[in-house]
Amino acid sequence: MTVQSDGSGEIWTIVVAAGSGCRFGAAKQFSELGGVTVLDRSVSAAARCSDGVVVVAPASQSGRLSRDFESRGLAEGVEWRVVAGGSTRSGSVRNGLREVPGDVGIVLVHDAARPLASDSIFEHVIAAVRSGADAATPVIPVTDTIRYRSGGAVDRDEIVAVQTPQAFRAEVLRLVHGAGSEATDDVTLVSESGGVVELVPGEQRNLKLTTPYDLEMAALLLSVDGES
Repeated sequence: MTVQSDGSGEIWTIVVAAGSGCRFGAAKQFSELGGVTVLDRSVSAAARCSDGVVVVAPASQSGRLSRDFESRGLAEGVEWRVVAGGSTRSGSVRNGLREVPGDVGIVLVHDAARPLASDSIFEHVIAAVRSGADAATPVIPVTDTIRYRSGGAVDRDEIVAVQTPQAFRAEVLRLVHGAGSEATDDVTLVSESGGVVELVPGEQRNLKLTTPYDLEMAALLLSVDGES
């Protein structure tokens, strides 16, 4: 299965890269991974399946990134925008969403901190929305035992770990963000509003860079793939 843009302008992706990296110790999206930045890897992955990409960056970096993309562009035929992020993740997504053309049918939201997201994951969430879901997100099983701090274990068969990219019918994403609500991811907003969310298989390789150790693991995975 290959789900790609047909050049109609249907699919845009918002790459959320406005975080300060407090837990990482630096702005991890600008760390080097296999000879390029983490952000460049995430943007390139989004560009391969999108008609347009909006990069949501720290306000202090948005001008520099805009000049950078202006000088080298993205994939052929892919439009791009750079916009400053908000004070929260949801605020950053809203800022990015304002830059997406009004006639776009499907909007994806992808965390720049997941630079190893495969084309297959993008394809699966897009296909789920094209098939009728309001939103779709990749998920993976939880393998660790999870306990409440107050005592008692969680039935891990009943829970999954959520990844990005997440895909949405554009009008649904605009509607849930129009209320100004906050959440740690966007499918939560859709689910809480009564929308249909489809879960698709994620990948263990699609790890989120939270600590420097995660960056080392990502570099190791690239080396296994034959990338430096």
